[in-house]
This record gives sequence, C-alpha cells and structure tokens, in this order.
Amino acid sequence: MFEELNKKMQIDVTQYLNDLRANPLSIIPLILDIIAVLVLVYSFVKIAKKSRVLQLLKGIVLLIVITLLSGIFKLRILNFILTSIMTYGVIAIIVIFQPELRRALEQLGSSTFTKLLGIEKSIIDKTKEDIYKILIAIQELAKERTGALIVFEREIKLQDIIESGVEMDAIISPQLIVNIFVENTPLHDGAIIIANNKIASAACILPLSADKDIAKELGTRHRAAMGISKESDAIVVVVSEETGKISIAKDGTLIADVKEDALKRILIKYLVTSRFGAEERESKITKIKGKFMKSKEKGNM
Repeated sequence: MFEELNKKMQIDVTQYLNDLRANPLSIIPLILDIIAVLVLVYSFVKIAKKSRVLQLLKGIVLLIVITLLSGIFKLRILNFILTSIMTYGVIAIIVIFQPELRRALEQLGSSTFTKLLGIEKSIIDKTKEDIYKILIAIQELAKERTGALIVFEREIKLQDIIESGVEMDAIISPQLIVNIFVENTPLHDGAIIIANNKIASAACILPLSADKDIAKELGTRHRAAMGISKESDAIVVVVSEETGKISIAKDGTLIADVKEDALKRILIKYLVTSRFGAEERESKITKIKGKFMKSKEKGNM
C-alpha cells in the first residue's frame, strides 16, 4: 500500500515541478495551499489538545511508524496485519470518536474561518447580546437582594484591576454572574470586570472614592463604583445587598435606584452607541471624502 502511494507521490511531484517551470505563477496557488493546510493542522491540534483525540493521534502516528518499519525490514506478516488494520481502522475511529469529531467541527465552524467569511456576529450585535444577558443577571440579583458590583471596561484599560482579582476570561452568561455573587462563595466579595465581551476577572479590588459628600447610607460597593468610575471611563453597576436597588456610576457620579429600562438604555448608549456609532460615522465620512476626491479628479481631467 505504502509503495504504491510513494510511487504516485513521486509522479505527482515530478509533474508539478514540470508545470511550475512552464508557468512560474502557479506557485501562488501552492503558497495558498500550504497556508490553508497549516491553518487546518494548527486548528485541529489546538482542538485535539482539549480532548481524547490527542491520545488517539499519538497511537495513529505510532501505528504508521511501525507499519513503515515492518515494510522496510520485510516483516511481511506484521506488515499485512497492520496495513489491514489501518485500511479498516478509519471507519472504527469515526464511530468511536464521533462525539469528539462533531465537537471539533462545531468549534472549527465557530472560529477564525467564519470570521474571515463574515459569518460571525458583528461586535455590535455581540455587545448588545452580552448587555441583555448581564441585565437578566442584574434583575435576578436585585430580586434576591444579592450584592453585586459589575465594571464595564471602555477605552481606558483596567489591566491592573483585572490582575487584582481571579482572572477568568469566561463567556458571559446570566447563570455564571449570579453564581459569582452568591453569598459565601469564593468570588462573591469584590467586583467582576467585563472586558472584550468576556468576564475578564472576578473578586477584583477597586479603589474607594475619597469624596466626603457621599451619603452615609451608601456602602463600600457604591464607594468603590464611584472610585473606579472617577479614575477611568468605566461604567459600573451596583446592586445593593440591603435594598436590592440598582445604581450606576459614571465619571465619579452615582445614579441611584435605576429601573431596568433606564439601565438598558444607559448601557446601550455608553457601551454600544458612543463607541461603535463614532466608528461608523468616521467610516461614512471617509467614504464620502473618497467619493468627493474621485469626482474632483474626474472634473479636473
């Protein structure tokens, strides 16, 4: 089997080299081909590391090496058995590792290739979706009167704050956020940081506001919210443990007892509209300028 494959490869390589001499530009598809294969191999290995597939790959490589050696040293019986196993073993592998293969294809479908093809959700839609998930968690925390402190990173990075807590880099979900703030759990005391559409860190320590005019009934969470919002451009949501009321801090100012609809509008405004709206406006202005310059050049001609 391997001898026939080797002969076929030699013929194909010779034919390709002859074609390359005749048409040097045909090297471009070769480069693209190699890049595509490398990306696929890298993606497969990355996925395989997180499952049982990696152990399977080691076994397959070992089997191939033994089969090659048995052919080189003329161990005909062993070579025949191993070649037969490899011929029909592919079907067995597909059946045994069907869950892993399905998961790998799902992950591949939701990774870099979909982003390159433009299939992936836009960052605006993803941010809005994350805001809705966080709002669900906030309402649940408020209903149960569970204290919470949620910091939304904006333009000013909060890496030092992130490093002060337990780094998570977790996908945003209402269940996870509620679980983090449940009383007497390891991460409930402190703030969570939302950055790059992820829960970046939990149990983070925030600077407290030194403002002496803050109402005495406001607790440590509210002071921390005002402190970090004053030192950065972050938006901070606080759920009171005593009353279950929701507050929001921006630029060192605290707005108390914010209702769900108002909170949603504020978060959409400062996390989506003010950020991506400016980018879209700049893009439109650039396009208009480009069209104007082209029309001007045509007029001069």
